[in-house]
Amino acid sequence: MRDLLAAIAQLRERLEEIPQADERRLPDLKTEILGRKAGALTTILARVPRLDAASKKQVGAAANALKREFEAAFAARERELRGGRAAGAVAGLDLTMPGRARWQGGLHLVTQVVDEICDIFRELGFTRAVGPEAETERNNFFALNFPRDHPALDAQDSFYLGEDLLLRTHTSPVQIRTLERYPPPIRVVIPGQVYRRDPFDASHSPVFEQLEGLAVDDGITFVDFKATLATFARRFFTADTRVRFRPSFFPFTEPSAEMDVQCQICGGTGEGCATCKQTGWMEILGSGMVHPAVLENCGVDSERYTGFAWGMGPARIAMTRHGIPDIRLLYESDVRFLAQFAGGTR
Repeated sequence: MRDLLAAIAQLRERLEEIPQADERRLPDLKTEILGRKAGALTTILARVPRLDAASKKQVGAAANALKREFEAAFAARERELRGGRAAGAVAGLDLTMPGRARWQGGLHLVTQVVDEICDIFRELGFTRAVGPEAETERNNFFALNFPRDHPALDAQDSFYLGEDLLLRTHTSPVQIRTLERYPPPIRVVIPGQVYRRDPFDASHSPVFEQLEGLAVDDGITFVDFKATLATFARRFFTADTRVRFRPSFFPFTEPSAEMDVQCQICGGTGEGCATCKQTGWMEILGSGMVHPAVLENCGVDSERYTGFAWGMGPARIAMTRHGIPDIRLLYESDVRFLAQFAGGTR
């Protein structure tokens, strides 16, 4: 018993070490004294049960009292060290500086436009369809009525992966896959990335999002075609947006037309507007009635079924709506630019 009481008295002297212990030393000191396996006080308490009743009461009381003192001393020193860290952190801050905005992710502007367009056409009865980005020449060109000497087939215009395989230059191959897989009636919208050997400048990108649509059924006319696209434009822009169709040419549609909408920047006046080049109109898509040859190439009876198709660039649609002058702004991931749009990164 005497040796245990002497050990307790000797250990009590170490209480003086705690107020001077730094952040690195304090955990080691706590383990050395109160550690569950080999702590000095823990070793003393482990021997108490082997003493006689009188000694057990005396030594146990002294050891437990010392344990409480050590625990209180360690807790006080830990609070003191934490307070010092907090004070140091505050001392290094300039409390007059404005707070920083919290960065958080969001949908890219082009993705928002794609989703909005698909939602509009879904309400008009269209289903979203997708397809592979690596396509055969047949699906990308020939089944779409491209002649074999068309310039788009040249290596300087398209990214070829092999003799008969290339990165699709438009999303129209999905039209071919859909027509070959499903019988009419068909109504689909097709968003996706496309690849062309274009320069990366203010109005072009070699990789960009495209969105097109296809409707094939018994008795579809040019009236249905114009009404559908005019409805889309007035839903996407404003209810009083004016639209017009200009004759054009595409290998896979006949007749073909380009669709213009009233300039959203100048309100259609064209006065001093660089966006619409003072015309009051902005082209947003190419379109037309599906060429009978395309239907026949997919095994669809062109005598019974007719249809219309269109294609647009969602990036250009976004630029038209928001008056963005340079398409490269959409690809540079500048959060200061993207944060201007609802749902964008900020």
